[in-house]
Amino acid sequence: MASPLPSTVLTCTQCGGELHPDEGQIFLTCPYCSATVYVDKSRVVFHWYVAPTLDEAQARAALHRWMSGNETVKDLDKKSQVVEVQFQYFPLWYFRVKENSRESIRLQPAAATAQTEVTHLQIPAGDLRRYEPSLDPQAVSPTVPLEAALEWVSQKQEKIAVVESALVHVPLYVFRYIFQGKPFTAVVDGSSARVLANIYPAKDELPYRIVGGVAAGVYLCLAMIPVFMGITGGGEDATAGFFVCTGLGILIAPLLLVWALWVAAKV
Repeated sequence: MASPLPSTVLTCTQCGGELHPDEGQIFLTCPYCSATVYVDKSRVVFHWYVAPTLDEAQARAALHRWMSGNETVKDLDKKSQVVEVQFQYFPLWYFRVKENSRESIRLQPAAATAQTEVTHLQIPAGDLRRYEPSLDPQAVSPTVPLEAALEWVSQKQEKIAVVESALVHVPLYVFRYIFQGKPFTAVVDGSSARVLANIYPAKDELPYRIVGGVAAGVYLCLAMIPVFMGITGGGEDATAGFFVCTGLGILIAPLLLVWALWVAAKV
């Protein structure tokens, strides 16, 4: 079985000394023999991490804002209970790929996770730092081999070339909460405050669709009044029907608006 952690050691071609290039370096000087070494990023797998900018309190605040937003069910922030929070550095395979002379970044989970939204994270190259062994106690170990991730990327898009590969540990706050007796999980990116969740108590769209459908049906019926009166009674009746349609539309609009506001307050 292929190891999920490939060799990331770069050696000097002159003396064999171990080298540690930084992000963005193409040429570096060997500290042992002073030889200049070219870094071929297509064959070197870097190991980086992204430093967190949020503490737990700030991550909770980001979660609270998301829960009280438009995506989730009303009052989720008040009716749910956070039962567990865990901070971790989660591993992602980070590929810089070239397709038709255009470069882009592809991310793949390097460990099993139910939160596949992590592949949509934005990781600026300037945020990458050399991984430190002191992070190991809070880091999730990678279990997905590099070869498997590369194969997945190649299958996803055939005509691409991987120009740089890296293993990046990103800071995540994993919140587990209970809503109406059911468990849910939400993840807060510790560097951007973005909330990631595959499954969550979302707003029920059916009441809104009912309001919209009824409003469309009502005004369609009103629009048919002048047409029907014009067919049965002539041009004068059509004009009268137009005024009837307009008057009823003005009277009904506030009722539909109140209904819509009531639905928005309840859902």
